[in-house]
Amino acid sequence: MKDAHYRWVIVGAGGLLGCVAIGGMFSLPVFLLPISRDTGWSVTGVSSAMTIGFLAMAFTSMIWGTLSDRLGPLPVVLTGSIVLAASLALASLASSLVAFQFIFGLMVGGAAAAIFAPMMACVTGWFDTHRSLAVSLVSAGMGMAPMTMSPLAAWLVSIHDWRTSLQILAVVVACIMIPLSLLVRRPPALEREHAPASGVGQQQPGMSLAQALRSPQFIVLLATNFFCCATHSGPIIHTVSYAISCGIPMIAAVTIYSVEGLAGMGGRIAFGLLGDRFGAKRVLVSGLFAQAFGALAYAFVRELSAFYAVAAVFGFIYAGTMPLYAVLARENFPLGMMGTVIGGTAMAGSLGMATGPVAGGLIYDTFASYAWLYIGSWAVGLGAFLIALTFRPFPSAKPQPAPVPA
Repeated sequence: MKDAHYRWVIVGAGGLLGCVAIGGMFSLPVFLLPISRDTGWSVTGVSSAMTIGFLAMAFTSMIWGTLSDRLGPLPVVLTGSIVLAASLALASLASSLVAFQFIFGLMVGGAAAAIFAPMMACVTGWFDTHRSLAVSLVSAGMGMAPMTMSPLAAWLVSIHDWRTSLQILAVVVACIMIPLSLLVRRPPALEREHAPASGVGQQQPGMSLAQALRSPQFIVLLATNFFCCATHSGPIIHTVSYAISCGIPMIAAVTIYSVEGLAGMGGRIAFGLLGDRFGAKRVLVSGLFAQAFGALAYAFVRELSAFYAVAAVFGFIYAGTMPLYAVLARENFPLGMMGTVIGGTAMAGSLGMATGPVAGGLIYDTFASYAWLYIGSWAVGLGAFLIALTFRPFPSAKPQPAPVPA
């Protein structure tokens, strides 16, 4: 009974930790112009710290995940929380663009990655029922960052310079994340030495980590997540610019992103409930198919109301699909390697996200139009859908017949 209640504490801690961590990293767009104006560093140079951050998240996700498998999630999440707060404070003291890019990009991005995979792996291990809903709630907490931490950063920089604002933000991050990290516990199935593990994935007791990482199931999860994130990355990053190119004022165009984010909150919860009811794979495959056409729909809108309608649908779908990868991982791989497996999918997703800004910019520079971005996203989205169709769960272990008495 204690475990049944505490698992929801893990969900709450995971959601809030993710919100603050992602919010700390995504404070950079808020500080972008103040930093550039104060230092004389180019906007491109400062914003490139975000690209470095995405790459740092990609290449450290699997490392943090593996460490959480070996050491438990608490020391990993606690370390990430401390490093994240320290990195924000150190970035405020950067005296050169290169130093800022290194500290904010590599350190903040790498520290933020210490939260996602370990917490997702931890939450999946705490739940045998309502698993899709649980990971969706954690993901929803992370999705709250643009609506909580970003406004906080904007308020701080409106009354302080960017360096002071970043230092205050570092204190806020430390005061929230470090105590929350201490609430994180290993899933009970890993704490009990001889407890039988539950779930489909736990029916693969002889699977080694090397076998898991070479398995078709893991490769399909990676490929699907990469193409899924590549599908929505371009539309997320470039739709505001596209709307402005259609003659919509900038202030109104920015609200399209807000609508997309708000719809995504509902999508995470709805897809989590659907995943529990109909199965994670079935819901994921359907979501990927719908996501492809949601991206394509942007190519046919020109008015603000139409942008709002497409943003609501698209945000609902793409955000809803994302937590289901962790559920599929938990259903097919041993609990003891969840951090590594989910870290791998997070790596693939971060690399997919990194494609959108570059691809969209190249397409617009070449064709002076964003139409091919959305057509390309549609094609990539269909690719994600087709790859997901090939996913085949590991066969369930058949119970051994009882020995016949002699």
